Amino acid sequence: MRKQAIFLLLISICMIVVAGCSSLGSKDDNSIIVGIDDKFAPMGFRDDKNEIVGFDIDYARAAAEKMGKEITFQPIDWSSKESELNSGRIDLIWNGYTITDERKDKVLFTKPYLENSQVAVTLADSAITKLDELDGKNVGLQALSSAADALAASPLKDKVKTSEFPDNVLALTDLKTKRLDAVIIDEVVARYYMSKEEGTFKLLDESLAPEQYGIGVKKGNEELLNQLQKALDELNADGKAAEISTKWFGEDEVLK
Repeated sequence: MRKQAIFLLLISICMIVVAGCSSLGSKDDNSIIVGIDDKFAPMGFRDDKNEIVGFDIDYARAAAEKMGKEITFQPIDWSSKESELNSGRIDLIWNGYTITDERKDKVLFTKPYLENSQVAVTLADSAITKLDELDGKNVGLQALSSAADALAASPLKDKVKTSEFPDNVLALTDLKTKRLDAVIIDEVVARYYMSKEEGTFKLLDESLAPEQYGIGVKKGNEELLNQLQKALDELNADGKAAEISTKWFGEDEVLK
């Protein structure tokens, strides 16, 4: 009898310990973890002090304040973004995340908040001026990005030699060293780097695909989606979204 009592006591202690560990490991309902690509300027990137900054960073912070939640930014492997979201390691994908039909099957989206397009960037002194002149050329892009989708859907798909990179910075570096002839990239990102390195790059006249950015929420979490969309609508209404856009783009580009 005594052995049985000791056994039951040990089981109870184990259950208490497990419950305590579970509680410690759970995420506070008043916090949001945002998954980002921290090399995606000007949407979300690290500045010269290694701090995460950008349009989406300021926009997310403002939305979290409206929602009464603490926010944390978690750099992730962008090629695994949906897996990170569905596993619960992050709550939102928010960093120049293009809305596509394929992604709609995987995540819930807010209403679009920015227009964008996929474009081809070459060096400023390149003789290439049109997309069809990329035939047979070496073209770089970020792996598993909307740039990859845009190229796959274009007539250039089987005409160029494609190299994939973990991020746009590495692709543009290879372009500057002339290991690439062009980079397919988000126009908003391309224009940012053109402003930072004047005279280095140029855009080809045509774009590959128009697109819109949205914020990804885990399927089934309509409550968070609705809270977030309400906060975004309020940021539009009170002018805060326009203020953030003007800071990063020089004008109000946020979709109403």
